[in-house]
Amino acid sequence: MQPQKIYFAGAGGIGMAALERYFLSKGYRVAGYDRTETELTRQLAKEGVEITYNDTVEAIPADFRDCPQQVQVVYTPALPSDHPQLSYFRSQGYPVLKRSQVLGLITKGSKSLCFAGTHGKTTTSSMAAHLLNTSPVGCNAFLGGILRNYNSNLLLSATSPYSVVEADEYDRSFHQLAPYIAVINATDPDHLDIYGTEDAYLESFAHFTELIRPDGFLLLHTGLKLKPRPGKGVRTYTFGRNDGDFHAKNIRYSQGSILFDLVTPWNTITDLSPGIPVDINIDNAIAAIAAVLLTGEQITDQTIRQAMSTFKGPKRRFEFWLKRTGQNGKPQVIVDDYAHHPDEIRASIRSIRALYPESKLTVVFQPHLFSRTRDFATEFAQSLSEADSVILLPIYPAREEPIPGISSETILNQIDNANKMLAAKQNLIKTIKNSNFEVLLTLGAGDICDMLPEILSEVNSL
Repeated sequence: MQPQKIYFAGAGGIGMAALERYFLSKGYRVAGYDRTETELTRQLAKEGVEITYNDTVEAIPADFRDCPQQVQVVYTPALPSDHPQLSYFRSQGYPVLKRSQVLGLITKGSKSLCFAGTHGKTTTSSMAAHLLNTSPVGCNAFLGGILRNYNSNLLLSATSPYSVVEADEYDRSFHQLAPYIAVINATDPDHLDIYGTEDAYLESFAHFTELIRPDGFLLLHTGLKLKPRPGKGVRTYTFGRNDGDFHAKNIRYSQGSILFDLVTPWNTITDLSPGIPVDINIDNAIAAIAAVLLTGEQITDQTIRQAMSTFKGPKRRFEFWLKRTGQNGKPQVIVDDYAHHPDEIRASIRSIRALYPESKLTVVFQPHLFSRTRDFATEFAQSLSEADSVILLPIYPAREEPIPGISSETILNQIDNANKMLAAKQNLIKTIKNSNFEVLLTLGAGDICDMLPEILSEVNSL
């Protein structure tokens, strides 16, 4: 890419943030627009990104205007096609690329470990990046969450041939990648506003498997509906908790920790302990370790053990905000998780249940997107029914306009649990204080996480 200035339309997206940090590290001038100021945009501004929250053409820095040969524009498909700044750049002949296209160009010359799937992408890719970074091999990583070990979603190495990438299926973004190792964790239908049908969703993943390099590998979770189409020369392996070429055995739970042994096609790695001891991280760890082992690099069992035990996870993936014993001698715990699909919610609830089987579980869920609520209301209700108490916030619309007849009440009416209610955001703190919770699990891909500091402050003041 020749221009030395990069403008990001949708600069506050987590995937965009990794690219902004990458170009800053290469000495580019980086600016951009986002609709809302957040903790992430404030951090990016501190690092050197010039961000405006005004979508007018006049808000674009003056030296980024009227110079199409000097500026590369990168945008997220979450922005509307008639966005004023995007319309200006296109009408003036600026080079305009999707985020996924730029990511594909950056990683094309490397051996890319690409993690795809309805859920598990961020955690598994972050685990693999942390493992490689802990070893002498290193990696470049473009992650979909802020990894707490590094307080960043970008890792850089001047010598490693590997890049670790979260391969996002939204808007078919992962079709821009050329994987060396492709990992697919799950193919439960999602983004039906884009794909329309489950068959079209599965076809998108099948095409993704066609993009793997001839000398590469495909790593599939067992039990998927997907019918992959890897090309000649690509070697396929499977993984799973209980079966597959890579699987766990001798799983042990003890005093809030998990230990297991990993069976691989070549040996067994004993006594692995995920730094975040929730059940789903057994599967996630298997996928991450298997992908790294398939590179053929000589990474010792002890290095793998150390990486797994020191992995703090991405922010908003089973992030513990409070873990203590209350005055009544029972646990008092607050956990936040990004889960926004019915299967992710079920996995989150069951993972918490495994850690705190005797405790009352209160779930606060903020549905994400009107279309996803419409398409999966029954499934959301079934998953949430596994909690002891459920509090639903209004739908977080993100890029969407409201859909008539669709609201959080669409889910609430189908929850098979007497302890359920709707709450406005401004009343949530009071509602939680009155709930006498033991374990509180906040879920959703919207802005519910912004309320955690206040929730914690109020709980600590009791």
